Amino acid sequence: MQEQLASQRVYGRESVEFARVLTFNDGLYAIAMTLLIVTIEPPTLTGDTTSVGALRDALSDLGPQIFSFFLAFLLLARYWLAHHAFAATLDHVDRVLVRLTLCYFAFVAFLPFPTALVGEYGSNPLSAVLFAICLTIISSIETVMLWHAMRAGLTKVSLVPRAAARYALLQSAMPAVLIAASIPIAYASTTAATVMWILAIPLWRVVERIAPDGARAYAEAFRPDPAST
Repeated sequence: MQEQLASQRVYGRESVEFARVLTFNDGLYAIAMTLLIVTIEPPTLTGDTTSVGALRDALSDLGPQIFSFFLAFLLLARYWLAHHAFAATLDHVDRVLVRLTLCYFAFVAFLPFPTALVGEYGSNPLSAVLFAICLTIISSIETVMLWHAMRAGLTKVSLVPRAAARYALLQSAMPAVLIAASIPIAYASTTAATVMWILAIPLWRVVERIAPDGARAYAEAFRPDPAST
C-alpha cells in the first residue's frame, strides 16, 4: 500500500516527506513572524540623548509601526493556528497540496513588506490595499488547500458529509471575504479597513455558532490523537 501511494506521489503521515512538509510550515511561520519586527528600528535622538521627553516623542512617532507589527503578528498567529488545525486533519499529503502550500507560504513570507508599508504610510490607501490583498490571497489559498484535501481524500475522515464540508469551507473562506471587502473601503477610510482586519481574527468563532447538525461531530473526528502529535 505504501509503495502504491508513493508511486502516486501521495505520502502518509508516518513518512519522511509528510514530516518535512510540517517542519517547513512551522519554520517559515516562525521566520515570517520574526521578520515583522525587523523593519522597526530604534529612534535616533538628536541633541540631548538623556531627555525623557525627546525619547517619548520619538517613540510616539513609531506608534503606527508598532501597531502594524502587532496586528500582522496576531493575523499570522491566527493563520498559523488554522493551518495547525488543518494539518492535524491530514492523513496524507500529495504533490498538489505541497504546491499549494508553497504558494500559500510565498504570501506569508511576503506579508512583512506590506506590514512595513502600513506602519510607515498608514493613511495611504494603497498601503492598506496591498496589505489586504496579501491577506486575502493567504486566506483564499488556505480555503483551496482545505477543499483539495477533502476532495482528494487526504484527510483522516475519508468521506466528508456534504453539509460538514460546506460548513468547513465557509468557516475557512469567511476571513477572506471580510478582508477582501476592506479593499474598496480602504480608499474611503484606512481606519475602517483596519477595523475589518481586526474583526477577521475572531470571525471563526462567530461562524462556529452556525455549524449545521453533524458538523461538530465531524470536527471532533478530525481532532488529532495527542499521542501522535
